[in-house]
Amino acid sequence: MAQTTLLAIVNPLSGTASVQQKQQWINFLQKEAIDAGFNPEAVFTTHPGHATELAREAVQRGIRRLVIIGGDGTINETARVLLHTQTALGIVPVGSGNGLARHLNLPLNPLKAIERAINGRPVVIDSGRINEHAFFCTTGMGFDAYVAREFARQPVRGLPTYIRTAYRAFWTYKPSTYEIGQQLYPLFSLTVANAGQFGNNAWIAPKANVADGLLDVCLLKPFPRTAAGGLAWRLFNKTLDQSGYLTVQPVRSVVVKGEGPLLIHIDGEPLQLTTDTATVQAVPSSLLVVK
Repeated sequence: MAQTTLLAIVNPLSGTASVQQKQQWINFLQKEAIDAGFNPEAVFTTHPGHATELAREAVQRGIRRLVIIGGDGTINETARVLLHTQTALGIVPVGSGNGLARHLNLPLNPLKAIERAINGRPVVIDSGRINEHAFFCTTGMGFDAYVAREFARQPVRGLPTYIRTAYRAFWTYKPSTYEIGQQLYPLFSLTVANAGQFGNNAWIAPKANVADGLLDVCLLKPFPRTAAGGLAWRLFNKTLDQSGYLTVQPVRSVVVKGEGPLLIHIDGEPLQLTTDTATVQAVPSSLLVVK
């Protein structure tokens, strides 16, 4: 039997498309992959962490291309295993935000994204690490992590749910103080960006570059509620870095200490740390992505 050279990992829960719709995408992928000279395989994930298990097995088998049909969370589960390997990641973005795909200018149409994931060329990008956790788009704490936790609790995913969740969170969230380099900063949010946006073209770090060996530390100061509309406009207009409320500093690493055990997000997925300190560092040239 011929060796499998392309594995598609499909998250049935990502986004709002049905499993039946995703099966049609798989059928299209298999035909395109065969036409491109691959011997394809496709697997639906069945539990959290399953994508990581499948990716680890694929690397061990010598599979050189993995195609992920899912959102940023599934991409993270997979890509963390592909660091410093020769296995390239193809992205078919069907999640709620699709931050990494948007930053890389990948197609958002699933069929066009499948064609790109199969026929595109691998390029090398950076990743980041917060304590022992890898991230590829953004990580952070404060309001973003608070919203990520509340969104994860919702029974329905998708952009409308995220907007409603963020709006409700805005009225209940209270800013915190963080220590960075022995200096205290009261902040609405603290984001460390490898790619420039959270997803849905919400650009927190418009000048971020996924191949420069640096991370952008974005410090958003508390602001009056009357400024929220203007800041939201800037966030989606790619000009938030021009606001006086935001400071952006490119770094190779940063240590952040909070007021207690930190609630963070990793590529949009919430995580409660058991420590009040997070060490964030760039991991240059660590991942192959099909572009």
